[in-house]
Amino acid sequence: MSRPDRLRLLNIGMGLFVVAIIAKAAHVQLWQGNRWSVAAHRQQFEGTDLPAPRGRILDATGDVVAESRELVRLNIAPKEVAKKNGIPRLRRALATLGFDSDDIARASDVKRAWVQLRTPVRPGPDTAATNISGVHAVRVMERVYSGAEGLRRVAGYANANGAVDGVERSLDTLLAGKKGSAAVPRDARGNRLAPADAGKTPVTRGQTVVLTLNHSVQDIAERALADAMRNTGANGGDIVVMDPHDGAVLALAARRPAAVTAVTALTEPYEPGSTLKPFVAAKLLALKRARADEVMGTFNGTYKVDGRTITDVHKATQLSLRDVIKFSSNIGIVRFGERLTSKEEYDLMKDAGFGAATGVPYPVESRGRLRTPDRWSKQSRASMLMGYELAVTPLQLVTAYAAFANGGELLKPALVREVRDADGRTTFRHQRTVVRRMMTKALADSVRDMLVDVVDGGTAEGAGLKGFEVAGKSGTARRVEHGKYVSGAYTASFVGLFPADKPQLVILVKLDNPRDGYFGGKVAAPVFRQVALGAIAANNASLDFAQLAGSQRIAATPESASRPLTRSDALRPIVAAIDPATRADSSALPFVVRLDAPRSTVAPLTSPRAVPDVHGLPLRRAVLALHEAGFRVSLGDGPAGATVPVAGAMARPGSIVRLGAW
Repeated sequence: MSRPDRLRLLNIGMGLFVVAIIAKAAHVQLWQGNRWSVAAHRQQFEGTDLPAPRGRILDATGDVVAESRELVRLNIAPKEVAKKNGIPRLRRALATLGFDSDDIARASDVKRAWVQLRTPVRPGPDTAATNISGVHAVRVMERVYSGAEGLRRVAGYANANGAVDGVERSLDTLLAGKKGSAAVPRDARGNRLAPADAGKTPVTRGQTVVLTLNHSVQDIAERALADAMRNTGANGGDIVVMDPHDGAVLALAARRPAAVTAVTALTEPYEPGSTLKPFVAAKLLALKRARADEVMGTFNGTYKVDGRTITDVHKATQLSLRDVIKFSSNIGIVRFGERLTSKEEYDLMKDAGFGAATGVPYPVESRGRLRTPDRWSKQSRASMLMGYELAVTPLQLVTAYAAFANGGELLKPALVREVRDADGRTTFRHQRTVVRRMMTKALADSVRDMLVDVVDGGTAEGAGLKGFEVAGKSGTARRVEHGKYVSGAYTASFVGLFPADKPQLVILVKLDNPRDGYFGGKVAAPVFRQVALGAIAANNASLDFAQLAGSQRIAATPESASRPLTRSDALRPIVAAIDPATRADSSALPFVVRLDAPRSTVAPLTSPRAVPDVHGLPLRRAVLALHEAGFRVSLGDGPAGATVPVAGAMARPGSIVRLGAW
């Protein structure tokens, strides 16, 4: 081969080599550029995820029910720490953070390759351990819950893996934020350098959810339920409080023999018993099949129909429809109800919302049980008129009763008042939603008048308040276990409207298996009274006191005629009506009562003063004497006139004096 040919081949080979290098460079840079860029970034930076705080859950007054706080979890490579002689420093730092000797020993054991400390710590100046080589900090979010048990139960639970139940789960897409990321530079040996913001993606906080539940009303309901179970021997119960004008649920209290994790007012239906009778009366009046004053024979308390015997506790030969409701006559409601067809009977219960979920934002809600007429037995018509052979949740029943309070409209109940984004802008606000009109306003007012009679001389006198008219209906139903009615087991209930003329609250009380009496009017109605009294005495229980003080049985005083009516005006007739002789019936007021201070030109004293001796004074005068002395008063157990601190003891003005009331 000639010399020029060899040079030509060499040149061609060199050219191909150059082309190959250029092609490879182009392939690496153009086609594989992102891949190698990511690999380089991974070698030079230690990437960490930044968890996003979940949105807060607040009650209706703005109190925090659930919120996220940022913590740091420490992962330690002891051998890496030891290379920089950092073990002594690590020990001191972990001791400062409060870790016990076992954790410190594990973290500084160079025989271990990797140690994860299970307890996270708060970020801050005390977390100097995070600046030690070999200590790897991971940011985590911890969900913290506060408030009454019922509030926490409605809020639900969320952990590092996500939402588990409650509002946390049903509104997870709103509450869960978007996580971010950060990058920490490392040197050629893999040692971390000072933190940097290179490649940082900011987190987005979850939205804030404001519940309709009011922590004051919730606390009142939970304490009243606890007292009721202790006093009656009941092994479970529920209390639901609702604003009947916009459907907002203000309280959901529950107790069971075992720990309660679900909101049982939404998940556990029960047979409502006689609390269903007002809806039957409303249907009869709407169809003009009966009049309120129409009399029906009740056979002195015993009546046989379709092979079964129906009995009444209040025995009478005849009763008007009004008195059938007042005295809760099973015979009367069955005989009047015979004027309804099966379809009409079914429709009245369906129109009340029974047999359908209310649609509140909760992961699991029972729809109750309402069978269609084609599945009824021969005795079903009579049973359902008395509140048997169907099951309703407490929330369904209190929602239906709200129609008697608001002029006849069935409202969609609400658990969420509003939702706010991370910038505080309102993205959702609860609006009053009418599902359907159940009855005319005139009919709702007429039935509510009947319910006033139930409390005023009927089966639920224990629900009565001195100074206010109350409307409501008691119920007593046998309990079903394993598909059979159990002898001696009852559900006692009462649903009340407070006050009767312009209801602001609908309160349902249900007690399971009470042992010290089982009639709803005897054991559940007084609990309603306690909740209503507590709501009046509370500062922020969602009551309109100007309207409340103008209710029917409150007479305006000359002093109040010239000024806006206040909460003290509403309290005055109640305090005046409390008598030590009826202490057992008044269901102890475990709430602070504040009365208006007398007008005076004398500057208030701020130094300690003696608690006055109020032995021998009527309860009302004792309360006023203590108030005039500058103290707040809490009515509680103890002999009448006895105080804590004792009479003569020095106490600061404005402090609470506990006054015995029996």
